[in-house]
Amino acid sequence: MTETITLNSDTIHSLDLSPIQTLIEKLFQKREIADYEQQLNFEIEYPREPTDPRELSEIPEVRLWFVRLDAKYQWLPFLLDWKSGELGRYTAMLVPHEFNRKEGIQYNPEALEIFVMKKIFILTEWLEEQGLPSRSRIKSMAQVLGYDLDDSVFSLLE
Repeated sequence: MTETITLNSDTIHSLDLSPIQTLIEKLFQKREIADYEQQLNFEIEYPREPTDPRELSEIPEVRLWFVRLDAKYQWLPFLLDWKSGELGRYTAMLVPHEFNRKEGIQYNPEALEIFVMKKIFILTEWLEEQGLPSRSRIKSMAQVLGYDLDDSVFSLLE
């Protein structure tokens, strides 16, 4: 049931969130949000010169679209397909980083920590509002981003 949202340069340049808004509105109307856990991918069709070495997450216009998306749907990591790397790519759109040819993406450690903690706070509350158990989901998300959470974090949030 994987869902792919296609973004093109017009969508990105106009900061148009309608491709994903339509899906999200449908999920909430049908109360199917839990069925789409880790089922969302983005296909980004953004033209670049053949000599342009930048990754999509290094293109300011693409990043800005994702900043707008994250501002509107701060709980979106719940829907992203973590196994296909979509959570890592989404994080790269929002967290300063560098690419290392041997080790891959290298996030700014302090920025990543702030991002992860913010998502923990947002998702814990949002999942509870949806009536979904949150602890194991949040721990799994944090692990994908390189963090092991202790249960004491959740005690602080209760």
